[in-house]
Amino acid sequence: MQGLTRADVALRIDHGLDNSAQLPASRSLRAIIRANVLTLFNGLVFAAFAMLLVLGQWQDALFGLAAMGNIIIGVVQEYRAKRALDRLAILHSAPATVLRDGTEQVIPGRDLVKDDIVVLGAGDQVSADAVSLGDGSLDVDESLLTGESEPVRKSAGQVLLSGSLVVSGSGFARITTVGLETFAQRIATEAKRFSLVTSEIRSGINKVLKVIAWLVLPLSALVLNSQMIQHGGWNAALASGDWKEGVVPAVASTIAMIPLGLVLLTSVAFAVGAIRLARLRVIVQELAAVEVLARVDVLCLDKTGTLTDGRMVFDAVHLLGPEEEFPEWRDALECFGATQRTNATARALKAAFPPRSAQPPLASVPFDPARRWSSVTLAGASGVPRTWLLGAPGVVLGTAEEARGRASALASSGLRTLALVLATGNDAGGTGGIPSPAGASPVLLVTFRESIREDASATLDYFREQGVQIKIFSGDDPRTVGLLAGRLGLGGRPACDATTLPADPEALASCVQDNAVFGRVGPHQKKDLIQALQRKGHTVAMTGDGVNDIPALKVADLGIAMDTAAPATKAVARLVLLDGRFSRLPGIVAEGRRAINNMERVSMLFLSKTAYATVLAVACGLLLQPYPFLPRQLSAVDGLTIGLPAFFLALLPSSRRYVPGFLKRSLSFAIPAGVITATAILGVNTYASLSGDHRVLTSRSATTITLTIIGSWILAVTARPLNATKVLVLAGCYVGMAAVMGLDFLRGFFLLEWPPPDLLLVSVLTALAASTAVELVGRYVTRGNHGADVTFASGRREGSVRAS
Repeated sequence: MQGLTRADVALRIDHGLDNSAQLPASRSLRAIIRANVLTLFNGLVFAAFAMLLVLGQWQDALFGLAAMGNIIIGVVQEYRAKRALDRLAILHSAPATVLRDGTEQVIPGRDLVKDDIVVLGAGDQVSADAVSLGDGSLDVDESLLTGESEPVRKSAGQVLLSGSLVVSGSGFARITTVGLETFAQRIATEAKRFSLVTSEIRSGINKVLKVIAWLVLPLSALVLNSQMIQHGGWNAALASGDWKEGVVPAVASTIAMIPLGLVLLTSVAFAVGAIRLARLRVIVQELAAVEVLARVDVLCLDKTGTLTDGRMVFDAVHLLGPEEEFPEWRDALECFGATQRTNATARALKAAFPPRSAQPPLASVPFDPARRWSSVTLAGASGVPRTWLLGAPGVVLGTAEEARGRASALASSGLRTLALVLATGNDAGGTGGIPSPAGASPVLLVTFRESIREDASATLDYFREQGVQIKIFSGDDPRTVGLLAGRLGLGGRPACDATTLPADPEALASCVQDNAVFGRVGPHQKKDLIQALQRKGHTVAMTGDGVNDIPALKVADLGIAMDTAAPATKAVARLVLLDGRFSRLPGIVAEGRRAINNMERVSMLFLSKTAYATVLAVACGLLLQPYPFLPRQLSAVDGLTIGLPAFFLALLPSSRRYVPGFLKRSLSFAIPAGVITATAILGVNTYASLSGDHRVLTSRSATTITLTIIGSWILAVTARPLNATKVLVLAGCYVGMAAVMGLDFLRGFFLLEWPPPDLLLVSVLTALAASTAVELVGRYVTRGNHGADVTFASGRREGSVRAS
């Protein structure tokens, strides 16, 4: 067998018949930038930002920095995740041994071409679809593709799928399909289109932004008209150039309605969560994924590679007769473990029966997939050589019906079962020194089970304590999956055979709701099961490592890939566990809870601003009042009473369990608080207009003081229960505003001045009255939202659950 020549290879490369075309291991930089730049939020903000720059009012355009910061944080963090995944893909790319010009060469798997002859042995990965050649046979692990953990025997003419792993045997294969047409790549292609993870925080903000988008133009026009009238009417304002003075307040009204800081702070909170998770060896591909696991109420787990670590471990020995008949059986098992090193079963035997002697066997025959057994010959107690065979019960037990029945019963319980027999005679009826199981005496049965990850049981216990349903999906026999589920404490109803699942969506949804363990699940069935759960209103997370898991990971609310996952699987997942430790999941939950609970708290600050800004825009437009703020003044108040305090609040620990309804709860406080704030500001603004010859600068200074006091109280209400950190944040808010009003250069920059005593007194008293009303609203909302454990009033109730 010569293989292809150099010319043959070049010709196929010219015709695109090489294996270089692969799906990317991560999102492209272009896709990351597009997802972070092309948003409704950025469209609204940058339109207003550009308008002020054109007018030369850069001091009033500071809000644009929030949008820029939001973009930078999102792009940088997601690009870091992309680079990490790209490096992993390079590290995990498998080489291939190929026969070219009559010699064996080791090349990268991506350099294979169609019709290449590859040399395969134990431990080799199949890099492209191929067909087995020659007389040799292979045992191939296709678990990454099908979910079936048991090796599949491949003889001449049978197909070898890309991504499968040779576990025993050796032989040749001819490459039949390369690049994007291979089996693994076709599955991955189905899920290659990127879609944003479903984030309740982001969805809630987007709902608010959509409403604002509809209101921006009419309300801006309304405010602009009122400001033009304040400058003598449209004709006079356009003729004198004062129209610019009217445009700036109109832009201020627009920007005030947009929760600028909330969008930025959401990105900051998610980014901090991603950085913390990176220390736990967890890659976050999309920032909002930090939040999702905190909301998950169903966790779907792939068995092979997720709950198990891919190893077989010794279970038990089942003697088929009196032990004194075959006292050397332990020596035989020790020898099988010591000599058959490439065999997973032998490795399990070696761990259970470590060699007590360095004496090698007199002879041995390695395991062969065609024979389905291996043998060792040892010196017996009497000095007579004895040949032991270990293999498939159906092959080595012959006509021993009772032993075959016991083996069948053990295998039916989900255990991998092998039989140890003692061959009769010197070479046991074989030829050429190869023993034969014919007429062998049954000695014992050895059972093995899959090795469960050390942290799996404790992690599943944690999720059950948190009220999260656990579902196990596997391509294995339902009995095998059921046995493993029982060991993990998920016993109860028998495992469901996915081949019997109904096709009707409603019936399928009921079935997956009522059952926890599923066997013989195909790649698309995993996807269907997850979608059925989602139709029942569940938030679903899915863990997996195989190419067969890609469709399911794609549709799940949160896809989590293990460290052993194929590059295409990691590219689809939102989170990647780099060290494969299942126990990382509770830490991810803790980060998600910190993010979503704190963002719910601070969103009330930002949305109350949106509420009062909307009311002010309508009122000033209809009442033809001067707009009470410039953009820079709003920036000062926002920074001191919302932005900076919210930054600290968003990063504080919070482990209480999340309850759905984030936006509804936030608005239940923000809208009444915003209406109260707007009413107070309009009252001060009206008093300033009616009480005397107060300049617009003076009245705006008075309303700024009023807004600062009310905003500080809203902050105090939402920050409860108070602790030392929160008290320092509140104190910093007052110190900051005192600095703005007390330092001449800051007062000049923000166009503020001290109002006369009467107006100052009205401003302060109005603010105190409004703050009292806000306090009452906070207490009322606390009682209404007690089910969500949101604390505003008493300062004594803060939910707590263990999240290790």
